[in-house]
Amino acid sequence: MGLVPSDLTSLEQHNSGFYEHRRSSVVLNLPGLEVFPGDLLVSDGAADYLCHPLLLLNSESKKPKWPFSKRGVGKDKHKHLSDLENCLSSMKITDFRGYEFYSFKDKTWTEVMGLYPKLSTDQLDLRKQQEAVWELFTSECTYFLDHLLVLKMIFMNTLKYLQTRDYLLDVDSWRLFANLEELTQTSLDFVNSLFGIIKNYASETSPSMDFISVLTKYFRGILCQSHQTYCLNYSAAVFYLESLRQRDDFGIYLKWCEQNDQCRRLHLSELLVAPLHRLTRYPLLLKNIWKKSMDSTEKVMIYSIKEKVEKSIRDLEGKVKWLDNFQKFRQLQEIIVWPPLWDRDKRFFIPESLKHIFKEHMTENVLSPTNRHLLYEGKLTLVESTRFLDVYLFLFDDFLLVTKTKRNKKKLGSPDTSLMCPSLTPELQTVIKEGGSCTVLDQPIPLDRLLVKIIDPLHVSVFGLRNAFLIQHENRYRQCIAAFLLQAQTENIKKTWIAQITTAISCFTKSQETKKVSLFPLPTESSEI
Repeated sequence: MGLVPSDLTSLEQHNSGFYEHRRSSVVLNLPGLEVFPGDLLVSDGAADYLCHPLLLLNSESKKPKWPFSKRGVGKDKHKHLSDLENCLSSMKITDFRGYEFYSFKDKTWTEVMGLYPKLSTDQLDLRKQQEAVWELFTSECTYFLDHLLVLKMIFMNTLKYLQTRDYLLDVDSWRLFANLEELTQTSLDFVNSLFGIIKNYASETSPSMDFISVLTKYFRGILCQSHQTYCLNYSAAVFYLESLRQRDDFGIYLKWCEQNDQCRRLHLSELLVAPLHRLTRYPLLLKNIWKKSMDSTEKVMIYSIKEKVEKSIRDLEGKVKWLDNFQKFRQLQEIIVWPPLWDRDKRFFIPESLKHIFKEHMTENVLSPTNRHLLYEGKLTLVESTRFLDVYLFLFDDFLLVTKTKRNKKKLGSPDTSLMCPSLTPELQTVIKEGGSCTVLDQPIPLDRLLVKIIDPLHVSVFGLRNAFLIQHENRYRQCIAAFLLQAQTENIKKTWIAQITTAISCFTKSQETKKVSLFPLPTESSEI
């Protein structure tokens, strides 16, 4: 055996105060993602993902982005960066590719078996199957050596080394690399298991290559699970990386790591995406083995393993979609302000002594990712009698919300931009960066009470409006109780908004009719009549 680096440590479990403050809202039953009323319960990688600061938007989780936040510290900052460069120059990364299987990753199966010619010409079908297994092995070697190990040994370990010397202390290793250590260890075990059966077969120690047991052990076990955990964190990791790039000290660290020869000119962002690509390639490699197999029992087993991996990928897509939606709604709850009745409309006078009677707005229930979905959003201009007002509209699958954007100069303690949801629109991200908010102008407009009206071009030109349309809010008696005259930036944006609202109304109406039919089924005719 060749030189093997020190054993890779397993993933350290992260606990968070998230579980202490969880709200009574949903039960998430992964991987099926069944949602029911109750408490929020998550498992495996989703639990790790949810308890990280990206979803916990409170002041306790905020950390300063840069240790020099006051003026007059230019010399200290320059000295800090210089000391960081000196610290990096003293760090040595040894060649970590001294594994026995390293010399085999670029060889073909024909080259390997040329040393051990044990197959006759009537066993060519078996050779084709073995070539497919060899492709799985060599591609896993490349994935482990050139991607996972580079990420761990160069980027993650260097960050840990710097943090032990008081540099980049506020950089969260988990948010960048998630369960990379677990993933690396799992891939190493998988490679070693495949290499063991191949080596025993090639050296005639074993009469057959028992690869089915290895595939069953790993693909039905931790291999897919560890990839799921990593992939759930990926979008947040990329967003976090982009926010860190703005820092000089992190830029020095990143440049030093990426210049290492063992990175093979790959950047950190390109290395971080490797596990996603690998997970989606597993079914193709398994399918190739299945096609090259002739034994019916083996084909059934290989096909079932392939189906298991594909189901894991489908489950992952559902989890990522749910988590992204959950994360976005949590952020919306932070920035959407619901003014009380007396502030929203001055006609309603409530004495101070009676205001306690009114309950607080349950925004957690109104903006709940388990109750509704956000279909479309964007900024428009509201035409008022004396002014034009910048508004931001949120079109959900059951109501439309009109809000007024309020921008403030970013103050100390405002939300850290590195904690923002990656799926937020650039407009909302700008509002958050400026410490702003979205104040609700009027009550939510249910889609079955919403009318969209196209304004005649003549009226548009007379009043000097551009790309304008009208939305009306009717009560249950079909009386108009609110109207909003809106302007879009372009004609195409106006048409898109009208189309989105019209489609949402149509879908909501159909869903309501379906519910009524299911609740009140038509009576069946008696057989006795």
